[in-house]
Amino acid sequence: MADQQYNPGRLLYGGDYNPEQWPREVWAEDIELMRSARINTVSIGIFSWAMLEPREGEYEAGWLDEIIDQLHDAGIGFFLATPTASPPPWFTRVHPDALPVRSDGTQLSHGSRDTYAISAPAYRAASRSIARFLAERYGHHPGLRGWHVHNEYGTIDYGPHAAVAFRRWLRAKYGTLDDLNTAWTTAFWSQRYSDWEDVLPPRATQYLHNPAQAVDFKRFNSDEMLAAFSEQKAEIEASGSHAPVTTNFMLPTWNHLEQWSWSAAQDAVSIDHYLDTDGPDGETHVAYGADLTRSWAHGPWLLMEQNATGIRMGDRTILKEPDRMIRNSLGYIARGSQSSLFFQWRASAGGSEFWHGALVPHAGGSSRAFDAVIELGGILEAISEVAEPPVDGRLIESDVAIVWDAEGWWSTETPHLPNDALSYSEEVRATHRAFWRSGVSVDFVRAGDDVSRYRLVIVPSMFAMSEDAAAWASAYVTSGGQLVVQFFSGVADLNQSVITGGYPGRLRELLGVRVEEIRPLHDGETVELSGALQGELWSERVHSEGAVPVAEYSAGTLAGMPAVTRNTVGAGTATYLSTRLTQQSRDAFYAALCDELGIAEVLPGASALGVEAVRRRGARGDYLFLLHHGTAPVTVSGAGDELISGTTIGPETDAFSLPPGSVAVIRESSREWTLEEEQVLHQT
Repeated sequence: MADQQYNPGRLLYGGDYNPEQWPREVWAEDIELMRSARINTVSIGIFSWAMLEPREGEYEAGWLDEIIDQLHDAGIGFFLATPTASPPPWFTRVHPDALPVRSDGTQLSHGSRDTYAISAPAYRAASRSIARFLAERYGHHPGLRGWHVHNEYGTIDYGPHAAVAFRRWLRAKYGTLDDLNTAWTTAFWSQRYSDWEDVLPPRATQYLHNPAQAVDFKRFNSDEMLAAFSEQKAEIEASGSHAPVTTNFMLPTWNHLEQWSWSAAQDAVSIDHYLDTDGPDGETHVAYGADLTRSWAHGPWLLMEQNATGIRMGDRTILKEPDRMIRNSLGYIARGSQSSLFFQWRASAGGSEFWHGALVPHAGGSSRAFDAVIELGGILEAISEVAEPPVDGRLIESDVAIVWDAEGWWSTETPHLPNDALSYSEEVRATHRAFWRSGVSVDFVRAGDDVSRYRLVIVPSMFAMSEDAAAWASAYVTSGGQLVVQFFSGVADLNQSVITGGYPGRLRELLGVRVEEIRPLHDGETVELSGALQGELWSERVHSEGAVPVAEYSAGTLAGMPAVTRNTVGAGTATYLSTRLTQQSRDAFYAALCDELGIAEVLPGASALGVEAVRRRGARGDYLFLLHHGTAPVTVSGAGDELISGTTIGPETDAFSLPPGSVAVIRESSREWTLEEEQVLHQT
């Protein structure tokens, strides 16, 4: 999708639909409820392999024909899935070698989903066959919105098939065992390989894995799954179907895919996204997932799944209030989604996820949850014009970019780092959160992208870095860019080998510093910096080699030594953070930097009032989304048309009132807006 914009012509609304779980009379009720809620799209067939192919090579699709006809007659389109995430029981009986093996050597049994070994020839052949069958049967159906290949790729197999495929991948990458031995530093612990057959996946072992082997295995798995996806996509295209093909990424707690390469291989980019907190940080999570996916897609994208009624936290599901469901849905769309799709349409009465949230809860259509579904359907129809992307495809105007690097994530998962509490994903998310709290729009980029339009680029804890990535960062700064590099970046090469002579290896010259020691902090320990900043988790003994101190350590062994530095290179500057700033300090640091660089909030003052303001560009104009997460009513003054209510805002009309928990979508006539908290009189 790298060079095209996915435009379904409308905002898609609906979700995963599993009619095979219900008798025919429920199907009729479903159709009526869908119509009442203005549902226009469902995803079908995701876990239907056992129904579609009850015996090897024997396909039964009459039930699918029937429901597709009913949906089409009702004006409801569909994404058709290839059901390969959940092989049927007969498959694992006939092909037991295609079951996944854990790192400890335990072969899993059938009884859940995702019971497949991605490299097993029988699994790959069966996946191609059912993709071909579905494509030939439904590839030209007028109701087909797109292809949903597989579901949430990510099952890792350590078995014999994985070993064979891993060795094949390594041969292609390194060519010779000598080169592999050099890259993996196998001179350590007598690990030198003399025969390819001795090379295995990083299975459970006595102590620490070889870090280069561990990261290469993650790279291999991303490539192997992409090959499996591409095989199914090729079968679909060979049928003559022109419907776009996607697969749903899963965020944010686990990551087995290199999303940039995967996104380029798809016709549309999609994610499943679930909140991981019921607190206010859930709203930052929506923005984080949406900004990431829009960046991977380089434009419009699809939200394939979210939870309508629940937030899973540890051992319980916390209720998601209806107004939050609506705000979250609009939050994704504000940041580029072309859809508001959910898992699932109707809550299952039995099965493994029968307490998962749904658009139609167990209580049925007579419920406040479904009332909110109807309300959201009306909102999405009212704002449907926002789905038309601008000519240049750039949906959000951002002056700030954060480097996203899946391999950076994998590298910091290597055990026995100076502080194993370091989490790449949390570091990226904390940085994104700081800009969200300041009301500043953010894109994500990868090293090597054209970042000339960004006034600020941030590299968050990118432990392993290539020479090309370091040169890219230097070129950005030299040409006038403002770069911030966070601690533990550029320390090693892509083989996880430390670049000696002082940290941060690859970036010493650019940053103008030499780090002599890494000094991890204890859990709960903090370190004070000048300028009222505070660090946690990490500290370093930093020596300036041209850089100017911006903040110093103000206490302890490092007192008086540089903590934050800035180096002028060419027309730009490179700033280095040698400690992990606490969230409060991170917020303050980046807010001050944005003020210094003239990077403005989307709507000045909105964040302080609890209002998230996002400006999405479109074919008919710019759209200001206002999502009120605060507690007091706010008046909105400016010029434009509020699409949900049909209200015109302007000099001749009263200011628009935005109650707490509500949303507004304004087609702007001007960008001059003011927000004020309403004065509420309380009577006693």
